[in-house]
Amino acid sequence: MHRIKTLLLTTGAAVALSLIPTPAAKAQVTVTFGAEPSCPYGYYDYAPYNCAPDGYYGPEWFVGGRFVGAGHWFHGPANFHGNVNNSFDPKHGYKGPAPKRGEAPSHQGAAPDFKGNESRDGKGHATPGPKR
Repeated sequence: MHRIKTLLLTTGAAVALSLIPTPAAKAQVTVTFGAEPSCPYGYYDYAPYNCAPDGYYGPEWFVGGRFVGAGHWFHGPANFHGNVNNSFDPKHGYKGPAPKRGEAPSHQGAAPDFKGNESRDGKGHATPGPKR
């Protein structure tokens, strides 16, 4: 009989404690991506953010000869749409040369003979828009 009373009291206490409301915890998540890649003609807008070859980005991606960034480091306007030539993208089969990080450009800005075939938004998405 003593064991039944103890079991009932323990069960009752557990039920009572489970009914007490507890404050919700607020999660704090911080994600850092490190320094923006230093590439002479910009970098791809997807990990591992390798340097893009000359001719991948169109003139909209450069302000004063400097790349406006892509992916996590994009610092262009919110409604940005810029042209790229995705034949220079490894995801589209490109296997040619690409500059190394920190390499000096042979010229500032986009390639003079740039020919775009896709519009992108700076955050890694193809967008409808003019292609040249």
